[in-house]
Amino acid sequence: MWNERRDDFASFDGRVWLNTAHQGVLPRVAAEAARDAIAWKQQPWHLTTERFSGVPQRLRRAVAAVIGAPAEQVILGNSASYGLHLLANGVVWHDGDEVLVMQGDFPSDILPWLGLASRGVHVRQLRPANRVLSVDEVATAISPRTRLLCLTWVHSLSGYAIDLDAIGDLCRQFGVLFVVNASQALGVRPLAVTTAPVDALVSVGFKWLCGPYGTGFCWVRPELLDRMTCQQTYWLAMLTSDDLARDELDLSLQHDPGARRYDVFGTANFFNFHPLATAIEYVLGVGIEAIASHDAALVERFIAGLDRRRYRLLSPESGPARSTLVFFAPIDRMQTDRVYDALVADGIYVARRAGALRLAPHLYNTTADIDRMLAVLNDALSRN
Repeated sequence: MWNERRDDFASFDGRVWLNTAHQGVLPRVAAEAARDAIAWKQQPWHLTTERFSGVPQRLRRAVAAVIGAPAEQVILGNSASYGLHLLANGVVWHDGDEVLVMQGDFPSDILPWLGLASRGVHVRQLRPANRVLSVDEVATAISPRTRLLCLTWVHSLSGYAIDLDAIGDLCRQFGVLFVVNASQALGVRPLAVTTAPVDALVSVGFKWLCGPYGTGFCWVRPELLDRMTCQQTYWLAMLTSDDLARDELDLSLQHDPGARRYDVFGTANFFNFHPLATAIEYVLGVGIEAIASHDAALVERFIAGLDRRRYRLLSPESGPARSTLVFFAPIDRMQTDRVYDALVADGIYVARRAGALRLAPHLYNTTADIDRMLAVLNDALSRN
């Protein structure tokens, strides 16, 4: 089955892409959707009102299916940062409020909150004893001033996954808002935000969901959304292009558009949204639980085959903290660039992050890809 999945993607030309944590590969159906969107613009009479208005709604439904939420609660964005800035600007803050983040987390999870200093909000960056914060470390850090905790579900720079449920339950116990960046998890980890103990979730669309770059989305628990004060009312959240045909427009904001009011301006961005919706529908068609099992098996194969006489595994070997991001390095760290260059020379693409190498396999990868990489790793350090 999984070997056949490669036919769902363009030719890899003999190369091996094991860098989904950086960029997922666009499926053929999504590439075709992008070409369709370009054709609509080339011949605008094909860009009907149904397509103009329908593409964002279709994308909303696809995202909702991934995160287990009603479609009307999905906020369409262009990045994970978009949603984090909405929250930073929309939550009602008071002088002396405190935001907790993890020191060493991805910059997008820290920077939006630092801008709140002018409102009297203090940001505390917590240094974890390990690579990510434990529930006990969060419990120790929470103070009466703590309003919000923002963490990455799967850490891009270590491959460790946090204990989402335990930390979320703790935040609820203390009345702390829990904001999660799920960019390195959605598409390979099942989730239902309506039952998970999170108050807001953000993600990009171009990694494990295999969409185009410049895409993302956000979900905010309705109780929190109702209290947000970010002044943003996008016209397509209130009207459709058909409304413009009327003699007069009613712009009195008589109905609340809900989460749509916070959509990124330009939701008629069918160049990105049409292929993203198609890519997510493709991932859903394969099945996120099936993908999770497949990807985990590839990770297991790599870890089992890694020569521990030459390499050190830096991410979790097993257990719930292990993710599909695997970090490793030569025991002699001075050889890291040499190993990376050997992989690239053989057409194998991983990432260099945090002084190590990062492997991130996905549904288009096979056991043959893993075996080929292991062979190159062994050969790279066996030669003088």
